[in-house]
Amino acid sequence: MSACARDAWKTPPYSPTIPWPWPPQWVDGGCRRLHLVDLNGAFEGQPVNGEVVTAIAKRYPGLPIQIGGGIRSLETIEHYVRAGVSYVIIGTKAVKQPEFVGEACRAFPGKVIVGLDAKDGFVATDGWAEVSELQVTDLARRFEADGVSAIVYTDIARDGMMQGCNVPATRALAEATSIPVIASGGIHNLGDIQNLLDARSPGIIGAITGRAIYEGTLDVAEAQALCDNFKV
Repeated sequence: MSACARDAWKTPPYSPTIPWPWPPQWVDGGCRRLHLVDLNGAFEGQPVNGEVVTAIAKRYPGLPIQIGGGIRSLETIEHYVRAGVSYVIIGTKAVKQPEFVGEACRAFPGKVIVGLDAKDGFVATDGWAEVSELQVTDLARRFEADGVSAIVYTDIARDGMMQGCNVPATRALAEATSIPVIASGGIHNLGDIQNLLDARSPGIIGAITGRAIYEGTLDVAEAQALCDNFKV
């Protein structure tokens, strides 16, 4: 499992087979939440690495965890919530069956995040294998009345490329919807975190980074301290 892999059949060298060594050092560094992606599940349309996710949740009960990938039924959401996962991320299902998001929010209030992956402003689905004709901002507004906790917005052209987050697009989405936005894709170093902060958008509430911390170009403690000390 990796938040940074771009293809189901390619496993980047920094992805641990068993991710036990990683969460403690991130938590010690001040990380507030662990973002997990069942990438195999995203392609299969159902959880594949669910046992690993629930094991991590059990081992680190004080760490808020959000999981995405293959979440397309209320039964899957219930399984993760009962296992101690704090948030579930609905991606492909949210695009193809938007009414499901409302159902999930009613059944599990405060637990649902929508994951919107985009290329050139259009929503991508099925593990980024397909690009729809839906504009990200239009779809985001669709979920405002559902009670979604946040939107994870990923520019798939940037994810894992270490070229910096697409700040203008992230800010535009945050300003177009009342739902809080979590930035994802392309964060490389502390400068990229600073660029997000400089956007001064109250709608951007967090950022996800994967490859940068695996490869050591971003220190979790420094990044969290920068965010904590930032004055709007």
